[in-house]
Amino acid sequence: MMEEKPKKKSLKELKNIYNLVRQDKWKLFIAFMCILISSIFSISNGYLQGEITESIIALNIKAALLFLAIYFILSVVFNNWISNIGVMIASKIESNLSRKLSIMVYKKTLDLPSYAFEEKTSGELINRITSDTETLSNTFNSIIQILINAFACLIILVYIFFNSWIVGLEIIVFLIMIFVITKIFNPRIKKINKELKAKKDEYTALSTESIRGVREIKTLGIKRNLIDEITDLRRLIFDKDIEDINVHRTYSIIMHTVRILLEVIVFATCLIEIYYGRSTIGFFMAMTWYVYRYTWLIDNLTSMNRMYQRLFVSLRRINEIIDNTLYEDESFGKINVKKPNGVITFSDVTFNYPNEKQTLNNFSVTFNTNKKIAVVGKSGQGKSTLFNLITRIFDCNKGHIYLDKVDIKDLTEESLRKNISVIRQEPFLFNRTIMENFKVVKPNITLKEVKKYCKMAYLDEYIETLPDEYDTKLGEGGVNLSGGQKQRLSIARALAKESKVILFDEATSALDNESQSYIKKVIDDLVKDHTVIIIAHRLSTIVDADEIYVVDKGKIADHGTHKELLKKSKVYKTLYENEDKN
Repeated sequence: MMEEKPKKKSLKELKNIYNLVRQDKWKLFIAFMCILISSIFSISNGYLQGEITESIIALNIKAALLFLAIYFILSVVFNNWISNIGVMIASKIESNLSRKLSIMVYKKTLDLPSYAFEEKTSGELINRITSDTETLSNTFNSIIQILINAFACLIILVYIFFNSWIVGLEIIVFLIMIFVITKIFNPRIKKINKELKAKKDEYTALSTESIRGVREIKTLGIKRNLIDEITDLRRLIFDKDIEDINVHRTYSIIMHTVRILLEVIVFATCLIEIYYGRSTIGFFMAMTWYVYRYTWLIDNLTSMNRMYQRLFVSLRRINEIIDNTLYEDESFGKINVKKPNGVITFSDVTFNYPNEKQTLNNFSVTFNTNKKIAVVGKSGQGKSTLFNLITRIFDCNKGHIYLDKVDIKDLTEESLRKNISVIRQEPFLFNRTIMENFKVVKPNITLKEVKKYCKMAYLDEYIETLPDEYDTKLGEGGVNLSGGQKQRLSIARALAKESKVILFDEATSALDNESQSYIKKVIDDLVKDHTVIIIAHRLSTIVDADEIYVVDKGKIADHGTHKELLKKSKVYKTLYENEDKN
C-alpha cells in the first residue's frame, strides 16, 4: 500500500489539468487519433523495408517496386500529413492550456488571503504564474507523442515475438532495466528540481525588489551589497544547475549504453538466427528499423524523465494556488448595498495577527457619516488594524463590523470594494497613463469624468501643465509624481469608484505644508457626502476634526474634539505634547 500513495497523489495532481483539457476533449480526441493512426501505420515501415529487401534478393523487382510504392504512400499520407495535423491540433490545445492555466493561477493568486502574501515572496508567486504554467503546457504535446509511441512499441513487440521469441524476451529484459534505472534516478532529479525552483523564486523576488526600489538602493548606497547578494544567489542556482546537469548526464550515459547494448545484442541474435536458418533477412531488416524505434523511445524517455520531474514540481506548486491548499479561501456574502449611508460600526471586535499578541480586545465604536473623524494613538495600538478589518484584508477573530446595519462579511466582494476605499501614505499606482489608471477602476470612464474627479482632488490644473496631460505615463509606482500628487490622484480614483467610505491611512504624515493644505481641502470637501476616517500620526493635521478617537491597549480610551481631549485625556495630551517637543 505504501508504494501506491505517490501514484495516487500524482494522479490527483493532474485533476486541474484534466478539467482544463476536457474542455477541448473533441479536439484532443482528433489529435490523439491522428497521431495514433500515424504511429500505427508507421509500424509497417520496418516490415515493408524487410519485404523490399527480400524481393530484391529474390530479384522480384515488381514486388520490390510495389512494396516501395506502398511505403511511399503510407509515409506521405500517414507519417507526414495525418501526423502533422494531429501535432498541429495538439499544439493549439497546448497553447490554449497555457493561456487558461496562467489566467487561472493569476486569478487565484489575487484571491489568496492577505497573510499569504506575507508568507510567500513575490518572486515565488510570480514564478508560479509564469514559469510553472509554461512548464506544464510545454510538456503536454511531448507527453501525448511519447505515450502513443510507447503504445506503438507494444504492437511492434507482438510482431517481434511472432517472429522470434528470443529477441522479444531480450527487449523485455532491457525495458525492465530501463524502468529500474529510471526508478533509481527519479528521486534525485525531483529533489534537485524542487530546490532549483526555490532558489529561482528568491532570485526573481530580489530582482523585482531591486527594480522597484532602484532609487532607494542608489540613495542608500547599497548597490554593491545587492550585487554581491544576487551574485551569491546566482552562484547557488548555477551550482544546482550543474548538479542537475551532472545527474542528468550520468543518467543519459547509462541509458545510452543500454540503448547501444540493446542494438548490438538484438542484431547479433538476428544474425545467429539467420545463420541457423531460424529467421530471414527480411526480419533482420525490419529489426534494424524496429530497434531504432525502441532506441528512439529510450532517448525520449530519458529527456522526458527530466521533463516529467519538472512537470510535477510545477504542477504541485500550481495546484497549491488553484486549490488553495495552503490557506483558507476568502469568502464573501450575497448582500449588495448600492447606496449606503456609510456608518461603520465595530461591535466587541477582538483581533490578533498570526503569531502575534492581541491587537484589539472587545473593541467597540461607531464612525458616523458627514464628519471628519480621526483615530490617534501610540504606534502598535491597532490604528491601521482598524482599516485592515474594515476592508477585510484580515477578518476579526471575534465580534462584528457593520456597514450601516449589514455585517461586512455578508457583503458581496464587489459591494465591499466599491463602497470602501483606502488612501495610503504611499498609494499604489499602476505603471500606466493617468487615464489608464482610472480605466482600471472604471473601464468605461470618460475623459470628462476623469477631469471632474481630478478637479475635486485639486489635481487637474497640474495635469494640464504636463506635455501629454492625461496620457502621461506615471512610471513604476507613480514615480513621476510627488507624494502629495500621488495621494490626490489616489483620492480622485476613489471618487471615480463612488466610494461612500474613504479611509486615510497616515495620508499626510510625510507631506510638505503645501501638499498637506491640498489634502486638507479635499478632505473638507469629501466630508459633506462621505464617511471620512483619518489615521493620524501627526496630531497637528487633525486638530480641526469633528471627532477624534484615542486608541490605547486595543480599545477606545477616549473621544471628543481636540480641545476636549486636551482637557480630559492624558493619553491624547501626552501624544500632543510629545509631538510639540519633536
